[in-house]
Amino acid sequence: MESREEVKITEKDVVGMMDLFTKVPPLMLKMVISRNSNVVKRFESQINNYRSQLSDSNTAKIEKVLEMPIPELQEILSRAYEETHQKQLKILADPKAEPFIEKNLQELKKVLE
Repeated sequence: MESREEVKITEKDVVGMMDLFTKVPPLMLKMVISRNSNVVKRFESQINNYRSQLSDSNTAKIEKVLEMPIPELQEILSRAYEETHQKQLKILADPKAEPFIEKNLQELKKVLE
């Protein structure tokens, strides 16, 4: 397995996971962000089921994302938006989404421990 330092997260990784982002309509995404909702808690059982199907490479990428500064992650989301024009990516790349992303990444870290 790659070490976390060797793992790079790019907009191609985000584009490769587009189905996860586009399942949530933009208006609903804006609502959960504005409420700073804990969506990880809501989907904890699905996350645990999905985790068992992850490759070592995907697990390393998730661990890398959990350690990234949020602005760096949002820059990647912004570049992915420029490639795809998916509104959900633009919404998540907005600095106003930072508290929401931080809260949910912290919760995801707890779930994955």
